[in-house]
Amino acid sequence: MPADGQTLTVLRRQRPPVEIWFDADVESGRPGNGYPNSGDVGGTPYTHPDYDPAAFYIRDVGVVVLDEPVQMDTYGQLPTQDQLDSLKPRRSTTFTSVGYGLQQSFPDAASWKNVAERVRMVANPQLLQINTGFTGDQSLLLSNNTNTGGTCFGDSGGPNFLGHTNVVAGVTSFGMNSTCAGTGGVMRVDRGYVLDWIYDTFGDHL
Repeated sequence: MPADGQTLTVLRRQRPPVEIWFDADVESGRPGNGYPNSGDVGGTPYTHPDYDPAAFYIRDVGVVVLDEPVQMDTYGQLPTQDQLDSLKPRRSTTFTSVGYGLQQSFPDAASWKNVAERVRMVANPQLLQINTGFTGDQSLLLSNNTNTGGTCFGDSGGPNFLGHTNVVAGVTSFGMNSTCAGTGGVMRVDRGYVLDWIYDTFGDHL
């Protein structure tokens, strides 16, 4: 883990830059089709040191260090360690999922019908599973689907706030099928191995 600014600078040079958008609509008023080439601010991505693409769902979390500060009225807040363990799967246990991804996805043969409006969408899925044999201790299973509202391809890495608060409970990690139907998986941020990495490595930026 980087111990000072110089080490952090060296690490940054080893990673390709990324672009970050804060606009609600990233397409309207911009030339051409698709997402613009530059966002509101650039940054450098960092993955959890124990991230393994072969088992991505176990440590599927990262941090982007922005190239310059962005001033906002309200910022997201990290959860306390193991804060989500007290939650129970029920309709009243909801999250606020945010992303710019697809609104609807179809099988490969009909993928030309995929709907991508490229605007920030919000959904309020409910908690279906936590601390089960399927989710392990690292994931949440939420009722994400195109019928009741939820995440789809392109939303990965986006925040899932606890209820209607600004607490970033998790980040969108995976879908269960190719049509974004049924349920979706979220990587928990409240685990010690996530919070310790964030505070130890990026504490000066928080």
